[in-house]
Amino acid sequence: MTPVLFVHGLRTSRTMWRFQEEALTRFGRPTLAVDLPGHGQLRGERFDLDGAVRAVADGVDRLGGRALVVGLSLGGYVGIAHAARHPAQVAGLVAASCCTRPLRLLVDGWSVLARGIARLPDHGAGLNQRSVDAVLSAQAATDVAAGGFALDVMDDVLSAMRAADPVGDLRRVTAPVWLVNGRYDHFRGEERRFLSACADGRLVILPRATHLASLSAPMAFTRVLLDVVAELSPSGAATPGRHR
Repeated sequence: MTPVLFVHGLRTSRTMWRFQEEALTRFGRPTLAVDLPGHGQLRGERFDLDGAVRAVADGVDRLGGRALVVGLSLGGYVGIAHAARHPAQVAGLVAASCCTRPLRLLVDGWSVLARGIARLPDHGAGLNQRSVDAVLSAQAATDVAAGGFALDVMDDVLSAMRAADPVGDLRRVTAPVWLVNGRYDHFRGEERRFLSACADGRLVILPRATHLASLSAPMAFTRVLLDVVAELSPSGAATPGRHR
């Protein structure tokens, strides 16, 4: 039975995956959600892409050495990099909300915004909480906040993303890939480019979901995961090909 490893998004932590972990556990699926450097229980550590990939690789080792890796936003980019570097560990990859290349112009724009927010008296904590409360259900807001927010990690992450090459990495991924995007996700602008880079790729659009797809549409996202683990099971092995 293929276990599932979850990788969280920027400034959040492993607790954002509570809904999906509980659901898959009910179906008897082993799961583990990890914290990336600088996040959750690892706040205070410096973030870099190599360290983030190591965190995923260590998590997969804890699950037995091979897993379905599920990442959202930053976690999706890290999951792609991990799959390219450690193909033997990856039974399949769900890369959600990460179908835009981190081009320098975009990253530099985010850096300017992040530095402005960091200069606020509370370093952006109030703005972050208001954003969470405005776009998520009460339960999702509770789950995503449970591990705390990494408000001081933006510079490290954006610096690391300048060197990331998700499309090039996807060309090296041999495992089946599911690109999962919310219909209203501002990070889905290059999803066809990302899909074309996959040797064995699928594109799934969640109709009412936003960028935080696993939190804004938790049931729909979980249904996708259940379909994926069923396809990866011995009786329903994934077959090559692209589809939507």
